[in-house]
Amino acid sequence: MKTLIIEDEWAAVNNLKALLADAAPECQIINITDSIIDSVKWLQENPMPELIFMDIHLADGSAFEIFEYVKIQCPVIFTTAYDEYALRAFKVNSVDYLLKPIGEKDIKRAMDKLKLLRESKNQENYSLSQLVKSMNLHKQYKNYFLIPNKGSKLLPLPTESIACFFIENGVVKAITLDGESYIIPHTLDDLSESLNPKSFFRANRQYIISKKAIIDIDYWFNGRLSLNLKVSVKDKILVTKARVSEFKEWFGG
Repeated sequence: MKTLIIEDEWAAVNNLKALLADAAPECQIINITDSIIDSVKWLQENPMPELIFMDIHLADGSAFEIFEYVKIQCPVIFTTAYDEYALRAFKVNSVDYLLKPIGEKDIKRAMDKLKLLRESKNQENYSLSQLVKSMNLHKQYKNYFLIPNKGSKLLPLPTESIACFFIENGVVKAITLDGESYIIPHTLDDLSESLNPKSFFRANRQYIISKKAIIDIDYWFNGRLSLNLKVSVKDKILVTKARVSEFKEWFGG
């Protein structure tokens, strides 16, 4: 099984290599990258591996940024010293979330889980992202946001009425399909986890877009897409080249 390791601590790399040699000898390590930039470059220039072990905190930022530039189509096993990213991890092809220090039992458990998941699909080639989606079919997504309004009152804002979420001067806001703007007390990362992925798409670091709000789409420079909404926004909303195919699949689904 061709395996990529994304990790910036060489002690952790050596430990993982030793564990794989003993607990999962079927894993053939084909490369080790230690940053977002190097990982994205390698994934764009080489065939997709069959498995990725990925640390979350890298020297140049969060490993979740890699998914904004590359459509990863293989299972990912996260390795981290932090437990607060587990929910987010399981939205991006993750089959396990291993907390450091990692031991041989952790590796065996993760590989057994991967084997069971593959057998459950009863086919050699399958998309782990589709599997994760199927596991989340009954997940409860936000239907309303309670927005502070006029002193001590709270305004129930239906999620279906929202055209987009965006960051402005460090503050997250929502614009409704009627053009009203509200401050939302959540980060875009939190919103990505709580919104129905059939209805909302994370276009880039600044915008989450509702499918209902899109009027049409322009082809843009360097293979990107420019989204035109039913409401007025300050910025041009661009989908990166790496996420164009994912966006088309979402919009047509």
